[in-house]
Amino acid sequence: MLTRLDLRGRTGDELVSALARPDADGGEGPLDAVREIIADVRKRGDEALRDLTARFDGVQLEDLRVPRGDLSYALAELPPGFREALEFSREQIMAYHRTQVEEETRHEREGIVIRNLVRPVDRAGCYVPGGRAVYPSTVLMTAIPAQVAGVPEIALCVPPGPDGTVPQATLAAAALLGLEEVYRVGGAQAIAAMAYGTETIRPVDVIVGPGNVYVTLAKREVAGVVGIEATAGPSELVVVADESAPADYVAIDLMAQAEHGPGGAALLVTWSESLAADVAEAIDRLLAESSRRADTEATLRSGGSIVLVDGPEQAMEVANIVAPEHLELMNADPEALVPLVRHAGAVFCGQFAPAAVGDYVAGVNHVLPTARTARFSSALRVANFCKHLHVVALDESALGRVTPYVAAFADTEGLEAHAKSVRLRGARK
Repeated sequence: MLTRLDLRGRTGDELVSALARPDADGGEGPLDAVREIIADVRKRGDEALRDLTARFDGVQLEDLRVPRGDLSYALAELPPGFREALEFSREQIMAYHRTQVEEETRHEREGIVIRNLVRPVDRAGCYVPGGRAVYPSTVLMTAIPAQVAGVPEIALCVPPGPDGTVPQATLAAAALLGLEEVYRVGGAQAIAAMAYGTETIRPVDVIVGPGNVYVTLAKREVAGVVGIEATAGPSELVVVADESAPADYVAIDLMAQAEHGPGGAALLVTWSESLAADVAEAIDRLLAESSRRADTEATLRSGGSIVLVDGPEQAMEVANIVAPEHLELMNADPEALVPLVRHAGAVFCGQFAPAAVGDYVAGVNHVLPTARTARFSSALRVANFCKHLHVVALDESALGRVTPYVAAFADTEGLEAHAKSVRLRGARK
Protein backbone atom coordinates (compact mmCIF):
# COMPACT_ATOMS: atom_id res chain seq x y z
CA MET A 1 0.00 0.00 0.00
CA LEU A 2 2.77 2.45 0.90
CA THR A 3 5.02 3.53 -1.96
CA ARG A 4 8.51 2.09 -1.57
CA LEU A 5 11.27 4.56 -2.33
CA ASP A 6 14.90 3.42 -2.29
CA LEU A 7 17.15 6.46 -1.93
CA ARG A 8 20.28 4.66 -0.86
CA GLY A 9 23.36 6.14 -2.51
CA ARG A 10 21.63 9.38 -3.49
CA THR A 11 22.70 12.80 -2.29
CA GLY A 12 21.93 16.49 -2.71
CA ASP A 13 19.78 17.41 -5.69
CA GLU A 14 19.07 13.73 -6.38
CA LEU A 15 17.30 13.50 -3.03
CA VAL A 16 15.40 16.75 -3.56
CA SER A 17 14.18 15.58 -6.95
CA ALA A 18 13.17 12.14 -5.69
CA LEU A 19 11.19 13.68 -2.81
CA ALA A 20 9.35 16.32 -4.85
CA ARG A 21 5.69 16.65 -3.89
CA PRO A 22 2.82 17.63 -6.17
CA ASP A 23 1.37 21.13 -5.84
CA ALA A 24 -0.68 21.13 -2.64
CA ASP A 25 -2.79 24.06 -3.86
CA GLY A 26 -4.70 21.98 -6.39
CA GLY A 27 -4.02 24.33 -9.31
CA GLU A 28 -5.89 27.45 -10.36
CA GLY A 29 -9.39 26.03 -9.87
CA PRO A 30 -9.50 26.25 -6.06
CA LEU A 31 -7.78 29.64 -6.06
CA ASP A 32 -10.33 31.09 -8.49
CA ALA A 33 -13.14 29.69 -6.35
CA VAL A 34 -11.63 31.16 -3.19
CA ARG A 35 -11.29 34.58 -4.77
CA GLU A 36 -14.92 34.48 -5.87
CA ILE A 37 -16.03 33.53 -2.34
CA ILE A 38 -14.00 36.32 -0.74
CA ALA A 39 -15.38 38.88 -3.19
CA ASP A 40 -18.93 37.67 -2.56
CA VAL A 41 -18.57 37.94 1.23
CA ARG A 42 -17.07 41.42 0.94
CA LYS A 43 -19.97 42.51 -1.23
CA ARG A 44 -22.97 40.82 0.40
CA GLY A 45 -21.85 40.10 3.96
CA ASP A 46 -24.17 37.89 6.01
CA GLU A 47 -26.35 37.14 3.00
CA ALA A 48 -23.35 35.63 1.20
CA LEU A 49 -22.41 33.63 4.29
CA ARG A 50 -25.88 32.10 4.48
CA ASP A 51 -25.94 31.29 0.76
CA LEU A 52 -22.45 29.79 0.82
CA THR A 53 -23.24 27.75 3.94
CA ALA A 54 -26.31 26.35 2.20
CA ARG A 55 -24.23 25.59 -0.88
CA PHE A 56 -21.20 23.97 0.77
CA ASP A 57 -22.57 22.63 4.07
CA GLY A 58 -26.09 21.83 2.93
CA VAL A 59 -27.80 23.73 5.72
CA GLN A 60 -29.96 26.86 5.86
CA LEU A 61 -29.02 29.16 8.73
CA GLU A 62 -30.75 32.24 10.00
CA ASP A 63 -28.59 32.99 13.04
CA LEU A 64 -24.88 32.67 12.28
CA ARG A 65 -23.81 33.08 15.89
CA VAL A 66 -24.11 30.22 18.35
CA PRO A 67 -26.28 31.33 21.32
CA ARG A 68 -24.41 31.65 24.62
CA GLY A 69 -26.82 29.23 26.23
CA ASP A 70 -25.73 26.51 23.82
CA LEU A 71 -22.12 26.96 24.94
CA SER A 72 -22.83 26.60 28.66
CA TYR A 73 -25.18 23.67 27.99
CA ALA A 74 -22.52 21.84 25.99
CA LEU A 75 -20.01 22.20 28.81
CA ALA A 76 -22.50 21.08 31.45
CA GLU A 77 -23.43 17.99 29.45
CA LEU A 78 -19.87 16.78 28.81
CA PRO A 79 -19.03 13.27 29.97
CA PRO A 80 -16.87 13.64 33.10
CA GLY A 81 -13.92 11.79 31.58
CA PHE A 82 -13.72 14.08 28.58
CA ARG A 83 -14.18 17.21 30.66
CA GLU A 84 -11.24 16.12 32.79
CA ALA A 85 -9.20 15.60 29.61
CA LEU A 86 -10.15 19.05 28.32
CA GLU A 87 -9.19 20.66 31.61
CA PHE A 88 -5.87 18.82 31.75
CA SER A 89 -5.09 19.85 28.17
CA ARG A 90 -6.05 23.45 28.88
CA GLU A 91 -3.66 23.62 31.83
CA GLN A 92 -0.83 21.99 29.90
CA ILE A 93 -1.21 24.32 26.92
CA MET A 94 -1.63 27.37 29.13
CA ALA A 95 1.47 26.55 31.20
CA TYR A 96 3.70 25.98 28.20
CA HIS A 97 2.52 29.04 26.30
CA ARG A 98 3.08 31.25 29.34
CA THR A 99 6.79 30.49 28.91
CA GLN A 100 6.59 32.29 25.55
CA VAL A 101 5.47 35.64 26.97
CA GLU A 102 8.08 38.23 26.04
CA GLU A 103 9.27 40.78 28.57
CA GLU A 104 9.52 44.44 27.65
CA THR A 105 13.16 45.51 27.32
CA ARG A 106 15.23 48.66 27.67
CA HIS A 107 18.42 49.44 25.76
CA GLU A 108 20.69 52.49 26.06
CA ARG A 109 23.73 53.42 23.99
CA GLU A 110 25.29 56.79 23.17
CA GLY A 111 22.51 58.54 25.07
CA ILE A 112 19.76 56.97 22.94
CA VAL A 113 17.24 55.11 25.06
CA ILE A 114 15.08 52.46 23.36
CA ARG A 115 12.27 50.57 25.02
CA ASN A 116 10.60 47.60 23.34
CA LEU A 117 6.92 47.38 24.23
CA VAL A 118 4.88 44.22 23.58
CA ARG A 119 1.21 44.76 22.86
CA PRO A 120 -1.48 42.21 21.92
CA VAL A 121 -3.72 42.72 18.92
CA ASP A 122 -7.24 43.94 19.71
CA ARG A 123 -9.10 41.06 18.15
CA ALA A 124 -8.19 37.54 16.98
CA GLY A 125 -10.02 35.08 14.76
CA CYS A 126 -9.62 31.33 15.31
CA TYR A 127 -10.63 28.80 12.67
CA VAL A 128 -11.50 25.26 13.74
CA PRO A 129 -12.07 22.70 10.96
CA GLY A 130 -15.02 20.35 10.74
CA GLY A 131 -16.17 17.76 8.25
CA ARG A 132 -14.39 14.45 8.77
CA ALA A 133 -13.78 14.87 12.50
CA VAL A 134 -14.51 17.01 15.56
CA TYR A 135 -11.68 19.20 16.86
CA PRO A 136 -12.21 20.60 20.36
CA SER A 137 -8.44 20.35 20.74
CA THR A 138 -8.00 23.00 18.04
CA VAL A 139 -10.21 25.38 20.00
CA LEU A 140 -7.71 25.11 22.86
CA MET A 141 -4.66 25.31 20.61
CA THR A 142 -5.76 28.46 18.79
CA ALA A 143 -7.51 30.41 21.54
CA ILE A 144 -5.19 29.79 24.51
CA PRO A 145 -2.11 31.48 22.99
CA ALA A 146 -4.31 34.48 22.19
CA GLN A 147 -5.55 34.57 25.77
CA VAL A 148 -2.01 34.28 27.14
CA ALA A 149 -0.99 37.15 24.87
CA GLY A 150 -3.77 39.25 26.39
CA VAL A 151 -6.02 39.55 23.33
CA PRO A 152 -9.29 41.02 24.67
CA GLU A 153 -11.61 39.69 21.92
CA ILE A 154 -11.56 36.27 20.26
CA ALA A 155 -13.96 35.11 17.54
CA LEU A 156 -14.25 31.42 16.69
CA CYS A 157 -15.53 30.09 13.35
CA VAL A 158 -16.52 26.43 12.94
CA PRO A 159 -18.32 24.77 9.99
CA PRO A 160 -21.84 23.64 10.93
CA GLY A 161 -22.93 20.04 10.65
CA PRO A 162 -25.83 18.85 8.46
CA ASP A 163 -28.28 19.83 11.20
CA GLY A 164 -26.87 23.35 11.40
CA THR A 165 -25.20 22.89 14.77
CA VAL A 166 -21.60 23.01 15.91
CA PRO A 167 -20.38 19.78 17.59
CA GLN A 168 -21.04 19.74 21.32
CA ALA A 169 -17.42 18.93 22.18
CA THR A 170 -16.23 21.97 20.22
CA LEU A 171 -18.76 24.23 21.97
CA ALA A 172 -17.75 22.79 25.33
CA ALA A 173 -14.09 23.61 24.69
CA ALA A 174 -15.06 27.18 23.78
CA ALA A 175 -17.15 27.47 26.94
CA LEU A 176 -14.32 26.10 29.07
CA LEU A 177 -12.12 28.96 27.83
CA GLY A 178 -14.84 31.54 28.35
CA LEU A 179 -15.23 32.27 24.62
CA GLU A 180 -18.53 33.90 23.74
CA GLU A 181 -18.22 34.61 20.02
CA VAL A 182 -18.73 31.34 18.15
CA TYR A 183 -20.00 31.40 14.58
CA ARG A 184 -21.43 28.58 12.49
CA VAL A 185 -19.42 29.44 9.40
CA GLY A 186 -16.69 27.42 7.72
CA GLY A 187 -14.43 27.36 4.70
CA ALA A 188 -13.05 30.29 2.73
CA GLN A 189 -16.18 32.28 3.56
CA ALA A 190 -15.31 32.17 7.27
CA ILE A 191 -11.82 33.51 6.57
CA ALA A 192 -13.28 36.30 4.42
CA ALA A 193 -15.82 37.20 7.10
CA MET A 194 -13.17 37.44 9.81
CA ALA A 195 -10.84 39.45 7.58
CA TYR A 196 -13.33 41.97 6.18
CA GLY A 197 -16.29 41.75 8.53
CA THR A 198 -20.02 41.33 7.91
CA GLU A 199 -23.13 42.56 9.66
CA THR A 200 -22.73 39.81 12.27
CA ILE A 201 -18.99 39.12 12.39
CA ARG A 202 -16.73 42.07 13.12
CA PRO A 203 -13.31 42.01 11.44
CA VAL A 204 -10.28 40.73 13.35
CA ASP A 205 -6.60 41.62 13.31
CA VAL A 206 -5.13 38.10 13.14
CA ILE A 207 -6.55 34.82 11.79
CA VAL A 208 -5.08 31.49 12.88
CA GLY A 209 -5.94 27.83 12.56
CA PRO A 210 -5.70 24.87 10.18
CA GLY A 211 -8.06 23.89 7.38
CA ASN A 212 -8.45 22.40 3.93
CA VAL A 213 -6.98 23.81 0.73
CA TYR A 214 -9.75 26.41 0.45
CA VAL A 215 -9.11 27.70 3.95
CA THR A 216 -5.37 27.73 3.32
CA LEU A 217 -5.73 29.67 0.07
CA ALA A 218 -8.18 32.10 1.66
CA LYS A 219 -5.69 32.84 4.44
CA ARG A 220 -3.04 33.59 1.82
CA GLU A 221 -5.42 35.89 -0.01
CA VAL A 222 -6.26 37.98 3.08
CA ALA A 223 -2.72 38.06 4.48
CA GLY A 224 -1.76 41.70 4.69
CA VAL A 225 -5.32 42.74 5.47
CA VAL A 226 -4.91 40.64 8.62
CA GLY A 227 -2.01 38.76 10.11
CA ILE A 228 -1.86 34.97 9.74
CA GLU A 229 0.35 32.49 11.55
CA ALA A 230 1.00 30.34 8.47
CA THR A 231 -0.96 28.47 5.84
CA ALA A 232 -1.51 25.27 7.80
CA GLY A 233 -2.90 22.49 5.62
CA PRO A 234 -3.20 18.69 5.53
CA SER A 235 -1.39 16.75 8.23
CA GLU A 236 2.12 15.33 7.75
CA LEU A 237 4.38 12.93 9.60
CA VAL A 238 7.88 11.60 9.05
CA VAL A 239 9.06 8.76 11.28
CA VAL A 240 12.81 8.17 11.31
CA ALA A 241 13.30 4.70 12.78
CA ASP A 242 15.71 1.81 13.03
CA GLU A 243 15.31 -1.87 13.90
CA SER A 244 14.86 -1.00 17.59
CA ALA A 245 11.46 0.59 16.89
CA PRO A 246 8.39 -1.63 17.40
CA ALA A 247 6.76 -1.99 13.99
CA ASP A 248 3.26 -1.61 15.44
CA TYR A 249 4.19 1.72 17.02
CA VAL A 250 5.51 3.06 13.73
CA ALA A 251 2.52 1.74 11.78
CA ILE A 252 -0.13 3.17 14.09
CA ASP A 253 1.58 6.58 14.15
CA LEU A 254 1.60 6.69 10.34
CA MET A 255 -2.08 5.76 10.37
CA ALA A 256 -2.84 8.39 13.01
CA GLN A 257 -1.68 11.12 10.65
CA ALA A 258 -3.29 9.54 7.60
CA GLU A 259 -6.73 9.29 9.21
CA HIS A 260 -7.08 13.08 8.99
CA GLY A 261 -7.94 12.54 5.36
CA PRO A 262 -6.78 13.41 1.82
CA GLY A 263 -3.74 15.51 1.03
CA GLY A 264 -1.59 14.45 3.96
CA ALA A 265 1.73 12.65 4.00
CA ALA A 266 2.97 9.79 6.18
CA LEU A 267 6.55 8.61 5.64
CA LEU A 268 8.72 6.02 7.32
CA VAL A 269 12.40 6.76 6.72
CA THR A 270 14.62 3.84 7.73
CA TRP A 271 17.91 2.08 7.02
CA SER A 272 16.45 -1.23 8.22
CA GLU A 273 14.89 -3.40 5.50
CA SER A 274 13.43 -5.71 8.13
CA LEU A 275 11.64 -2.81 9.86
CA ALA A 276 10.32 -1.61 6.50
CA ALA A 277 8.79 -5.03 5.83
CA ASP A 278 7.40 -5.34 9.35
CA VAL A 279 5.76 -1.90 9.23
CA ALA A 280 4.12 -2.62 5.87
CA GLU A 281 2.67 -5.84 7.33
CA ALA A 282 1.55 -4.09 10.52
CA ILE A 283 -0.28 -1.38 8.57
CA ASP A 284 -2.24 -3.97 6.61
CA ARG A 285 -3.19 -5.72 9.83
CA LEU A 286 -4.11 -2.58 11.78
CA LEU A 287 -6.07 -1.09 8.89
CA ALA A 288 -8.39 -4.06 8.91
CA GLU A 289 -9.41 -3.06 12.46
CA SER A 290 -9.80 0.68 11.77
CA SER A 291 -13.20 2.40 11.82
CA ARG A 292 -11.68 5.14 9.63
CA ARG A 293 -10.20 2.71 7.15
CA ALA A 294 -11.42 4.47 3.99
CA ASP A 295 -9.90 7.86 4.78
CA THR A 296 -6.74 6.37 6.21
CA GLU A 297 -6.18 3.97 3.34
CA ALA A 298 -6.81 6.66 0.72
CA THR A 299 -4.25 8.98 2.31
CA LEU A 300 -1.67 6.22 2.70
CA ARG A 301 -2.08 5.26 -0.94
CA SER A 302 -1.58 8.83 -2.16
CA GLY A 303 0.85 10.18 0.43
CA GLY A 304 2.31 7.20 2.27
CA SER A 305 5.86 6.03 1.66
CA ILE A 306 8.54 3.78 3.05
CA VAL A 307 11.87 5.43 2.26
CA LEU A 308 15.03 3.34 2.46
CA VAL A 309 18.24 5.23 3.20
CA ASP A 310 21.88 4.43 3.92
CA GLY A 311 21.87 5.45 7.57
CA PRO A 312 20.88 8.05 10.17
CA GLU A 313 22.61 11.01 8.49
CA GLN A 314 20.87 10.43 5.16
CA ALA A 315 17.60 9.84 7.00
CA MET A 316 17.86 13.29 8.57
CA GLU A 317 18.73 14.81 5.21
CA VAL A 318 15.50 13.32 3.85
CA ALA A 319 13.56 14.61 6.86
CA ASN A 320 14.90 18.12 6.38
CA ILE A 321 13.95 18.11 2.70
CA VAL A 322 10.40 17.03 3.53
CA ALA A 323 10.29 19.59 6.41
CA PRO A 324 7.37 17.75 7.99
CA GLU A 325 4.71 19.07 10.32
CA HIS A 326 5.53 16.24 12.77
CA LEU A 327 8.87 14.44 12.99
CA GLU A 328 9.22 11.33 15.16
CA LEU A 329 12.70 10.05 15.98
CA MET A 330 12.14 6.42 16.91
CA ASN A 331 15.66 5.06 16.83
CA ALA A 332 17.98 3.70 19.51
CA ASP A 333 19.41 7.13 20.34
CA PRO A 334 16.89 9.81 19.25
CA GLU A 335 18.67 12.64 21.10
CA ALA A 336 21.71 12.08 18.90
CA LEU A 337 19.63 13.01 15.86
CA VAL A 338 18.05 16.16 17.32
CA PRO A 339 21.07 18.37 16.43
CA LEU A 340 20.60 17.32 12.79
CA VAL A 341 17.01 18.62 12.65
CA ARG A 342 16.76 21.86 10.67
CA HIS A 343 13.21 21.89 9.35
CA ALA A 344 10.19 20.48 11.22
CA GLY A 345 7.11 21.79 12.96
CA ALA A 346 7.49 19.64 16.09
CA VAL A 347 9.90 16.83 16.99
CA PHE A 348 9.00 13.82 19.15
CA CYS A 349 11.80 11.77 20.65
CA GLY A 350 11.62 8.07 21.41
CA GLN A 351 9.06 5.31 21.12
CA PHE A 352 6.97 6.65 24.02
CA ALA A 353 6.50 10.15 22.56
CA PRO A 354 4.02 9.74 19.70
CA ALA A 355 2.86 12.87 17.85
CA ALA A 356 -0.65 12.22 19.18
CA VAL A 357 0.52 13.39 22.62
CA GLY A 358 1.55 16.68 21.04
CA ASP A 359 -1.83 16.91 19.32
CA TYR A 360 -3.63 16.98 22.65
CA VAL A 361 -1.85 17.23 25.99
CA ALA A 362 1.91 17.82 25.83
CA GLY A 363 1.32 21.56 25.93
CA VAL A 364 3.00 22.38 22.62
CA ASN A 365 0.79 23.74 19.89
CA HIS A 366 -0.62 21.43 17.25
CA VAL A 367 -1.15 24.20 14.70
CA LEU A 368 2.08 23.58 12.83
CA PRO A 369 3.60 24.51 9.47
CA THR A 370 2.79 22.07 6.67
CA ALA A 371 3.55 21.65 2.96
CA ARG A 372 7.26 22.18 3.66
CA THR A 373 6.70 25.65 5.10
CA ALA A 374 8.63 24.53 8.20
CA ARG A 375 11.61 25.78 6.22
CA PHE A 376 10.57 29.30 7.27
CA SER A 377 7.56 28.99 9.60
CA SER A 378 7.02 27.89 13.19
CA ALA A 379 4.31 26.48 15.40
CA LEU A 380 1.50 28.82 16.43
CA ARG A 381 2.70 30.74 19.47
CA VAL A 382 1.94 33.70 21.69
CA ALA A 383 4.03 36.00 19.48
CA ASN A 384 1.55 35.52 16.62
CA PHE A 385 -0.92 37.62 18.61
CA CYS A 386 1.51 40.37 19.63
CA LYS A 387 3.17 43.43 18.14
CA HIS A 388 6.42 45.10 19.16
CA LEU A 389 6.53 48.87 19.57
CA HIS A 390 9.80 50.78 19.76
CA VAL A 391 9.89 53.81 22.07
CA VAL A 392 12.87 56.10 21.46
CA ALA A 393 14.07 58.93 23.71
CA LEU A 394 17.07 61.29 23.44
CA ASP A 395 18.11 64.28 25.50
CA GLU A 396 19.59 67.40 23.95
CA SER A 397 23.14 66.25 24.41
CA ALA A 398 22.54 62.91 22.72
CA LEU A 399 20.83 64.55 19.76
CA GLY A 400 23.81 66.86 19.35
CA ARG A 401 26.17 63.88 19.17
CA VAL A 402 24.19 62.07 16.48
CA THR A 403 23.11 65.10 14.40
CA PRO A 404 26.11 64.91 12.02
CA TYR A 405 25.37 61.24 11.31
CA VAL A 406 21.64 61.78 10.74
CA ALA A 407 22.38 64.73 8.48
CA ALA A 408 24.97 62.76 6.51
CA PHE A 409 22.43 60.02 5.76
CA ALA A 410 19.71 62.51 4.90
CA ASP A 411 21.97 64.55 2.61
CA THR A 412 23.11 61.40 0.82
CA GLU A 413 19.52 60.25 0.32
CA GLY A 414 18.38 63.69 -0.84
CA LEU A 415 15.92 64.17 2.04
CA GLU A 416 16.42 67.80 2.94
CA ALA A 417 13.74 68.03 5.62
CA HIS A 418 15.16 65.01 7.43
CA ALA A 419 18.50 66.77 7.78
CA LYS A 420 16.88 70.03 8.74
CA SER A 421 14.79 68.37 11.47
CA VAL A 422 17.97 67.66 13.46
CA ARG A 423 19.97 70.75 12.43
CA LEU A 424 17.16 73.09 13.50
CA ARG A 425 17.23 71.67 17.00
CA GLY A 426 20.98 72.15 17.23
CA ALA A 427 20.70 75.71 15.96
CA ARG A 428 18.49 76.69 18.91
CA LYS A 429 21.41 76.63 21.33
